[in-house]
Amino acid sequence: MTSTTAARPLRTPTVLVVDDEASIVEALEKVLTKEGLVVRTAASGQQALEILRAQPVQVMITDLRMPGMTGDDLLKAAKALTPEVEVIMMTAYGTIENAVEAMKLGAYDFIAKPLKRAAIVAAVRKALDKHALVAENRQLRAQLAAVTKRPIVGNSQMLRATLEIARQAAASSATVLLLGESGTGKELLARYIHEHSRRAARPFVGTNCAALPESILESELFGHEKGAFTGATRTRDGRFLEANTGTLFLDEIGEIPLHVQVKLLRALQEGEIEPVGGRSTKVDFRLVCATNRDLTEEVKAGRFREDLFYRINVIPIRLPPLRDRIEDVPLLADHFLRAFAVKHGKAVEGVSDAALRLMSGYGWPGNVRELENAMERAVVLCRGEQIEADDLPPELRDPQAGHGRQITVSVGTPLEEVERRLIIETLKFTRGDKRLAADLLGIATRTIYRKIEAGLVREEQYPPATAAAAAAAASSDPDEILH
Repeated sequence: MTSTTAARPLRTPTVLVVDDEASIVEALEKVLTKEGLVVRTAASGQQALEILRAQPVQVMITDLRMPGMTGDDLLKAAKALTPEVEVIMMTAYGTIENAVEAMKLGAYDFIAKPLKRAAIVAAVRKALDKHALVAENRQLRAQLAAVTKRPIVGNSQMLRATLEIARQAAASSATVLLLGESGTGKELLARYIHEHSRRAARPFVGTNCAALPESILESELFGHEKGAFTGATRTRDGRFLEANTGTLFLDEIGEIPLHVQVKLLRALQEGEIEPVGGRSTKVDFRLVCATNRDLTEEVKAGRFREDLFYRINVIPIRLPPLRDRIEDVPLLADHFLRAFAVKHGKAVEGVSDAALRLMSGYGWPGNVRELENAMERAVVLCRGEQIEADDLPPELRDPQAGHGRQITVSVGTPLEEVERRLIIETLKFTRGDKRLAADLLGIATRTIYRKIEAGLVREEQYPPATAAAAAAAASSDPDEILH
């Protein structure tokens, strides 16, 4: 008996033939149609681009020399419009060198005139095979990214409402400004927006503006030319070019100095960036920003440009602090427990009721990041199969042991030394998390980085913060965002 379930038919590949000589177009159309391919034809480069805009084309065959838009010009425009199309150049024997140059610009192959049926069919088949292989690799990379991406864990009404706004924003190209306290997961939400956008298969480039010294921030963002400044021994692409066709995430955008804000404003308005020591270049990016500062107050204080604020504040999304979605704490705790149990090779399977009560009654000033650090500590120190109250950090068991701890200084101690000791002790408390420490101290994250760079604070004086384990170890369903 024949099965009634039929496989989905594969779409017949489309080949676009471009030449100003009608006889060549007709001959190629006849040959390729007999090969079972869908053939579209164009008499000029402009007409070819209209076809490329209107429908998917796997392979384009174009003459090298045509009046108006040349084959080289069409190649560049086609690759900019649809990078996945494979291009085969047709050329007379005397211009093979030009065809080789075209291949350097992105052409897949060239065929020499007079045209031979076998050479044409072979070149097109190879180009179609390459197109299919590239498409398969792109799909596999997307599937791998879906498996390994870190989920946003929670089921509270407040978080669900936030994700719904993020999904709506993702469908557009508008700039998004993520607001909220440090540690609420702004970078995770930025990735979530990217993964649900039309740019999901393109690069996502994240940058913590506070972690970059002001002296190199401009170069890191916009790039620089060789010799543009002392130490610029080679040309370097900045984060904007790395994010070209994709999403650029600027975390702690409130830390960007005014002279760099001017260049960022131009990038948003004109779609152009100017590398240090270089010329302006076009760039296509979607911007997502984040800050834990009140930018309206920063504008009033003259530390943030008003015109830039309105440019980035198109779709503001505020992430709720963990204390406002405390019902998500058990889900998050379980998520981190499984991840860190795998990472550290511990046979820890759960959290005791007593430990959960302490965690649910705590205010979590460091939000999800603080909970993550607390769970890693608990997994490492746990001696049984489940985390007990004694395995949790002291501040959860005794509020006076954590944020209430005191530092004694003698009268006459220099203010710089007091500040240094406060930063060191707070970093010990946050286990090296600079953003959380800055948030607790009420200072800019860059202040801590400056102290470290100046040698006033040594990173080895406190345990380093840890990165979260892969989501594959933390979720039975890696595609599920809400648990």
